[in-house]
Amino acid sequence: MLQIVLGALVVIVSVSSLVRFYSAGFFMHNEDICKQFYGVKDVYEGFDVMSLSSRVNEVLDKMLTLQEKLESTVQGLEKNKDLSKGNVSMLEYKKFIEEEVIQPLYSAHITLRQIRFPRVENGTTSEDPLINTFVTEEIKKYITPKENRVGNKNIYGSDKIYNTIGHGCVSMKEQLQTYMDYDIGSFCKDDWNVAQNLMIKGCDPLPRRRCLTRASKLYQKPYPINESLWRIPDGRNVRWSNYLCRNFECLSSKNPKRGYSKCRGCFEMEKEKLKWVTNSSLPTDFLIKDALGVKPGEIRIGLDFGIGTGTFAARMREHNVTIVTTALNLGAPFNEMIALRGLIPLYLTLNQRLPFFDNTMDMIHTTGFMDGWIDLQLMDFILFDWDRILRPGGLLWIDRFFCNRKDLDDYMYMFLQLRYKKHKWAISPKSKDEVFLSALLEKPPRSL
Repeated sequence: MLQIVLGALVVIVSVSSLVRFYSAGFFMHNEDICKQFYGVKDVYEGFDVMSLSSRVNEVLDKMLTLQEKLESTVQGLEKNKDLSKGNVSMLEYKKFIEEEVIQPLYSAHITLRQIRFPRVENGTTSEDPLINTFVTEEIKKYITPKENRVGNKNIYGSDKIYNTIGHGCVSMKEQLQTYMDYDIGSFCKDDWNVAQNLMIKGCDPLPRRRCLTRASKLYQKPYPINESLWRIPDGRNVRWSNYLCRNFECLSSKNPKRGYSKCRGCFEMEKEKLKWVTNSSLPTDFLIKDALGVKPGEIRIGLDFGIGTGTFAARMREHNVTIVTTALNLGAPFNEMIALRGLIPLYLTLNQRLPFFDNTMDMIHTTGFMDGWIDLQLMDFILFDWDRILRPGGLLWIDRFFCNRKDLDDYMYMFLQLRYKKHKWAISPKSKDEVFLSALLEKPPRSL
């Protein structure tokens, strides 16, 4: 009887323990309950463990290198039995201690202090992704979420502001750290070309910086708007230090060493005045008046996506149409030129989503930049982004797109897949193996 009673007690205790474990979430894996037993989870969500590991290994490598140097030095001293006869002066000894011991130790110490470990808040871990990827403290401060001072949600409905950087910044860590290495509040380095190189290679958007932008030492007032549209700006308003040319006259198409290859004649106003307003022998050259005539009175705002100095926007301005022009400074000051003409430059790469809301643009015009070199899948992403911002009934003007004749069918499919209405469509030869394609297409309503 005693054995039966004890056996029953064992069964009751076992069943109650199993119920206890089940309710605690051990079988259903309820993290909110399990963390009361386990504490912080071993695998940290939202925390870059690989970066942390690489930073720790970096410190270990520095310490190992220091150890090997010191051991090598001690072995060299042991070979010299009579140390009193050595020729090492106190100055050399002091220099050795500073350079070979103190500086490596200090470097390892700073690296350890820069490593950020997960913070424990209410039983869970909280840390910023990629925080241990970068060494420069300014980058860490930038990407750390900024909490609202009053504790409430902000105008965006969030309790924090998350600053963004492009994913390519991680693969270009050293270049980004060079870009973000500056004295807070002082003048920035003259390094816009470093920033542009980062953007082109996928580090886009770039982090903001807390330094003062440099301007030309001889900056002059821009010309009045009635003059600036069709006049070469004052060259003193441009910082020329990162260009082959040092003035606008040097950028003439007659100069083979001007520093850029596309946009022939862009800095010669007499040639620019003829674009889109005079008849041409090529059927792929459309006129602005004909394009606007397709939608009379409806085209008010638009985007010019290409390489140029804003001439398309200048011509459209004469028709009371506001055009934003994308530009990169590829060998010449395209952005400064557009702004000094009294137009709006948008410093933007192909990599980035357009900073406009859906269904807002009346027209998108593109020429000279996105041609037959572009990957079809990349082009697909770009065209769908253009479609996103173009309003129903808006116009997409493909201007002198050129490609190899054998690739024409592929690119034609890319433009036609969105099922836009054709207003103009023309193909003409560019060379023996290349062709031009121009089209004026209208976005369908797609009313849902």
